[in-house]
This record gives sequence, C-alpha cells and structure tokens, in this order.
Amino acid sequence: MPGAARTNRRPWTTRGSCTLPDKPTIERQNLGGLRVHTDTRLRVRHGITVAFTERTGGTSESPYASLNLAAHVGDDPDRVDANRDCVLEALQLGDLRGQLVTAEQVHCSRVRLVDASDAGSGAYAATGRPPLSATDALITEEPGLPLIMLYADCVPVVMVVVTPFPAIAIVHAGWRGALAGIVGKAARSLIDLTGAQASDILSYIGPHIGACCYEVDAQRISQFRSAFATISAVGCRLDLGAVVREQLASVGVLASAVACVDSCTSDQTDRFFSYRASGVTGRHAALGAIAKGD
Repeated sequence: MPGAARTNRRPWTTRGSCTLPDKPTIERQNLGGLRVHTDTRLRVRHGITVAFTERTGGTSESPYASLNLAAHVGDDPDRVDANRDCVLEALQLGDLRGQLVTAEQVHCSRVRLVDASDAGSGAYAATGRPPLSATDALITEEPGLPLIMLYADCVPVVMVVVTPFPAIAIVHAGWRGALAGIVGKAARSLIDLTGAQASDILSYIGPHIGACCYEVDAQRISQFRSAFATISAVGCRLDLGAVVREQLASVGVLASAVACVDSCTSDQTDRFFSYRASGVTGRHAALGAIAKGD
C-alpha cells in the first residue's frame, strides 16, 4: 500500500480482550438457510469475517443449484447476484455489497494487493467493473472491502493477521498454483505488508477435493513428489490440502494456527460444487472482510 495509506492504519479495537485466539476455529452454521463455515470468535473479538460457503440455500437452478456465486460458468447473472446478496446479508455484510472484490482466476501464482481504488471489481455478475484480471490470490488491509474467490475442487485458503493491524489474504490453490507455491507466496506477501511474524498468521483451509477422489497421472504426481515431502511415494492420488499445509509450515505458520474444513467436494456433491465430479457446475466461495472501525 502507498505510504500515506499506511500512516492512517490503526490496530483494531476489540470488544474485550486483545489477545490473539489460541487457534482459529471453524464452525458450520445455518445462516438464514445458507450453510456457512465461519470463525465466529474471530469476528466478535477482532472484527474480521472469514467464511466458506456450501452450495445450498440460493436461487440458481440445475446444474448450478442452488448457491452458485460465480459469474463465469453460464448461470443466470441475476441469480448469481441474488446469491451474492444472500451470502453478504447472512454474514452481516450487506451494507458492503457494492464494495465486493473478486478476481479472474486463471490458475496462476499472482498475488495482488487490493485497496480502496479496487472497490466493486467484479461485485456484480452482469454490470459494473470487471473482476481483477489474472489473479489467484488477493490481499488487503482495507476495512470495509470484502474479498471473495470461487472454487469447485481447488483449495480455498484464507489467512488473517490481527496485529499489528488487521489484514487478510484469500488464495485459490489449484494444482498449478499449489505447485508454483502460491500459498507460501501469499503468506510472505501478508508478512511483508503487515510486518507481522509468520507465527502471527491464522490460516483457514476450506472444502476441496481430497486425496480420496483426486487421482492424477504419473507425471503430475512426480512433480509434486519432487517439490513436497508430504506427497506419498506410493500411488497417484494427490493431496492438495497436505501441499497447502506444507507451504504454510515452510513459511513459519504454526500448525496449531491452521483450521481445516475436512470435507471432500468431489465426494459430497450434495453440499459442494465439484468440477471433477460434475463438469458443468457452480462455484462455492471463500470470503474475507475487515470491519470498519468506529
């Protein structure tokens, strides 16, 4: 961020204790008919919203039924916008609807810093500003600027820094981005932005395809075995979640500061969208937002 913007940043004033949570937590909640995985304590104590959506509770019709949040998959744009409205209202962020920022995800390793000048980029499916181009990780320290990225098997990762001031990063980690180290790159960018230590980062890994369902060819598994110690030397099943956790650990993020949604999108298509299982389908989302100060 420009130096002038940084000088105006102040630490978030919490309701109660300013002590960091011992570890992040993820709870599955029913919010107005939507199924959302979120950390309520983080929002209450630090004014930061982290959420992963499921596919139920929206307005879209098959094959996008029902809470499709992506504008690029062929769904009716009005239904996509209605679904986004529902999610933001459920998360008590409805007043920030026009500020929403998303990206054109292309399975790359580009990390982009987002500020107030980007507000509304990709917020609406058929009108307004386009999504930020060719980007698979977004970072912001800007209050009142919700970020959203979209998934149907790839790994959603949200990273949060509370101190010295709030900042969030959202990463879309498909196999190409994971192999290129996008999660570690985003974590280092978050550290550079905030001056925090890696041990200050709280990380959330959302629903994604598991090794149980993700079989790849011998060449691809060989690439991952060469780059990541956690990939088994036996078989051709790829555990992208393990790759993400290894990248976080390599930067210095504590294992105790990582919370995971242990659900396989390809195995639970009643709850999540899965491109591998379904082909034409919708997208669920990871969302992060920093509340405006008083």
